[in-house]
Amino acid sequence: MTTASERAPEKLLTVPQVMARLQLGRYAVYDLLRTRQLASITLGRARRIPSHSLTDFICARLEQEAA
Repeated sequence: MTTASERAPEKLLTVPQVMARLQLGRYAVYDLLRTRQLASITLGRARRIPSHSLTDFICARLEQEAA
């Protein structure tokens, strides 16, 4: 079993980075965060999206489209 210190560091993305990757506007990205379709963490006043959350979101949407 791996511990937190043994895992690779998680890349945290900003909202503008997610906007660019998904080619969506700010409102659309915040709507995904608000509806918990896309997981995020808050550090102070900054919102960060773990890169694995973005990957999971994209995979889930691809599966929905294929069904």
